[in-house]
Amino acid sequence: MKFGIVKERKNPPDRRVVFTPEELVRLQQEHPEANVKVESSDIRVFSDEDYSTLGIEVSSDISDCDVFFGVKEIPVDALIPNKKYFFFSHTIKKQSHNRKLLQAVLAKNIELYDHETIVDSDNKRLIGFGRYAGIVGAYNGFRAFGIKYDLYNLPKAESLKSKEDLIIRLKRQILPNIKIVLTGYGKVGMGAKEILDGMKIKQVSTEDFLNKIYSQPVYTQIDVLDYNKRLDGKVIDNNDFYKNPQDYTSNFGRFANAADIFMAGHFHGNNAPDILTKEMLQSPNCKIKVVADISCDVDGPIACTMRASTIAEPFYGYLPSENKEVPYTHPGSIMVMAVDNLPCELPKDASEGFGEMFMKHVIPAFFNNDKDGILARSKMTENGKLTPRFEYLQDYVDGK
Repeated sequence: MKFGIVKERKNPPDRRVVFTPEELVRLQQEHPEANVKVESSDIRVFSDEDYSTLGIEVSSDISDCDVFFGVKEIPVDALIPNKKYFFFSHTIKKQSHNRKLLQAVLAKNIELYDHETIVDSDNKRLIGFGRYAGIVGAYNGFRAFGIKYDLYNLPKAESLKSKEDLIIRLKRQILPNIKIVLTGYGKVGMGAKEILDGMKIKQVSTEDFLNKIYSQPVYTQIDVLDYNKRLDGKVIDNNDFYKNPQDYTSNFGRFANAADIFMAGHFHGNNAPDILTKEMLQSPNCKIKVVADISCDVDGPIACTMRASTIAEPFYGYLPSENKEVPYTHPGSIMVMAVDNLPCELPKDASEGFGEMFMKHVIPAFFNNDKDGILARSKMTENGKLTPRFEYLQDYVDGK
């Protein structure tokens, strides 16, 4: 088995990589039968020399490899027929801008394994960059607050090296007695919590957050039943919400009336009610000043997320009274951070964490006959066709 690490070719450039040099050394030590080759790259956070110094072969031609590992979408003209590829294809939700990519994968008889489709037997995702999105997103939320009120000026996360560097910079700032509400208990939400806890911001209960006044910054972390309620008033459990989201409506307004910063780290499922609505934002009782939408679902559950922002220009303003985007300097605006590729700002940490997960959950499947079904579940295409698990994409492929 010969593994190839591809050069990232998408613009804007992405400096992340699936495997760090040290992780590739570990791979070869644990699986001596594996050969590894790294495609030369001048943008990767780890240089060609970082790999070659540790004995990893680096070359401008890796076409002799069997399996290719990348991070972002691979341009159609760079796909090699009859190979296996792992990367984020951004096609599983029928994203229209990537239809041609999936069509090319099928036409070139490529076996595609999307990182998002790598799940366990309970369909729980096993790998991803969610934790690092949460870490950088929370940092950016505080950076936005400092800019909005001219309190402090934090450097961009991409100019710092690690999570620890982010926390050091944040701890130097003096914050007023603001309240922060964080949604989500998955990898994204827990990543954001790492920043809040690293800053030593006091965590309080939901009830205390809504009803008490504090002389210091505080935060609360809330789950789906904290910000959604059944239309019939019954209180059941999270599973009922996941199974019957149409029976619920958002109860987030009470948090919008108490919080200064909203950090959105939730997963929003199909048919789930919107969370922060236009009406909540227009309420005279709404106190939210900054929304750090880490989950970044455009035209989704958070009304002020009107578009994705960029690492270069991460902030924009939302004017509730007119439900439109304005410059974030507008005095009546809510400041929105909705960068959709946050882990790119912390490429070294993100790559290290991703590689560890990939080594644990995916690589063994190549050498144990896929005994846990990891590869079988994640394989999207085979022999020029969609696999049964992904046949729902056929109309998307057909352009319907």
